[in-house]
Amino acid sequence: MTVKLNREALDHAKQLLDSGDYMINTQWSKVQPSEKEESAYLDKHGEAEYAKWYLAIDTDEKEGSKDRHKFPFGDFRKVHHSGLIAAKQRAAQNDYTEIRDAADELLDIFDRMNAC
Repeated sequence: MTVKLNREALDHAKQLLDSGDYMINTQWSKVQPSEKEESAYLDKHGEAEYAKWYLAIDTDEKEGSKDRHKFPFGDFRKVHHSGLIAAKQRAAQNDYTEIRDAADELLDIFDRMNAC
C-alpha cells in the first residue's frame, strides 16, 4: 500500500478553518460520514471534491473508488477537531509520518484559533 499526503485536502481543510467551517466538540464516531453518506457524496460531487475531505491517497487503489481515500477529517460540510485527532492517531499508529504531521499542523491551527 502506497499512502501519500493529499496536499489538496490539506489546503482545503485550511480554507475551511479560515472561513469558520469547523466543529470543535464532537465525537468523531458519531459525526463521521457513514458508508452510505460517503457514496452519496462521491456520486453527487465526483472524486475530485470527495478527495478534498481525506488527508491521504492510496495510490495502489483504483481511481474513483472510495478505498483510494484515507484519513477523513470532516463531514463534507465542516472540519471536525475530533476527525483530525482520529486521523493523527491512526497515521501515527501506521507510521504515516507525513499524514500525522499534516493532521498535527491543522490541530495547531485549531489551538491558535481557540486560544483566545
